[in-house]
Amino acid sequence: MTEATNKAAVLLAAYDDQLRGGSEAADVPTSTDGPLIRVEYPNRGLVSYRSLEGLDEAELDALIARQRDYFAAKNQPVEWKTRGHDLPKDLPERLTAAGFVPEERETVVIAESADIVERLRGRGSVDGVTIRSTGERADFERIAAMESTVWAMDWSWLTDDLVRRQATGQTDVFIAEVDGEVVSAAWAVYKRGTDFTGLWGGSTLADWRGKGIYKALVAVRAARAVELGYRYLQVDASDDSSPILQRLGFLAVTTTTPYVYTPGR
Repeated sequence: MTEATNKAAVLLAAYDDQLRGGSEAADVPTSTDGPLIRVEYPNRGLVSYRSLEGLDEAELDALIARQRDYFAAKNQPVEWKTRGHDLPKDLPERLTAAGFVPEERETVVIAESADIVERLRGRGSVDGVTIRSTGERADFERIAAMESTVWAMDWSWLTDDLVRRQATGQTDVFIAEVDGEVVSAAWAVYKRGTDFTGLWGGSTLADWRGKGIYKALVAVRAARAVELGYRYLQVDASDDSSPILQRLGFLAVTTTTPYVYTPGR
C-alpha cells in the first residue's frame, strides 16, 4: 500500500467515524428510524447514517420506502446521500426502484488544514480583489444573486440558509468583490465535536475564473480552521473543483451521490 493510499484510508475512517450520522444534522430537527437519522430542514429532508450493516434485503427496501413516504406525506423532497464505499453495493438500484433519482456524483476530498495553509502561503489574496468575512444579510443577498447568475437558476433561498448557518456560530462566510461587485463567495462550516471543517461554495462568475480567487478562498478558510483548532478540511467536490483541490494536496477518499425523491414526479 502506498503512502498516499494509506493516508486516504486513514482519512476515510475519520470521515466515517466523525462526519456520518448525527454530525450531519447539527442544529437541525431530526428523527430516527433504525440506523437512519432523518434530518428535517424546513422544505426538504436528508437521510443520514453511519452504516446499514445487519439489514436484510426486505428490511432495507422497507426502510427506503418509509423515508420516501414520510417526506411525501409532508409534500417535501428527500435526499438519501450515498457514498461510493457503502454497502450493500446494490443500494443505488434499490433507491431507484423506490422512485429516487440520482443527481450529480461528487468526490469527497480531505486534507490536513495545516498542510493546505503551508501550500497556499501567500495565496490568500488576489490583486484587485477584496476578500473579507461577512455576517450581514445584505451581503448574503448579494451572494445569492451571484450564485443565481452562475447557475442560471433561482438561488434566493441561499440568503436565509446563510443567515441560519451564521446564527449557529459554526460558519464563517467569505465574500470576494471587485469594485463592489460580488464575483465569488465561500463558507467554512465547523463541525463541532469533530476534527473537520467543511468547505462550501466557491462558485465564481465566469469572467473571474482562473485568476486565483478560488484558491484564495480555500487559503483563508484553511487558515481560519487552523486558528480554531480543526485538523481536517473536507469538500464534496464537483468535477470542476476536484482536480484543483487534489493539485493543492487534498486526497480523494470516496464519492458521494445524492438520490432524491420528489413527491408528484
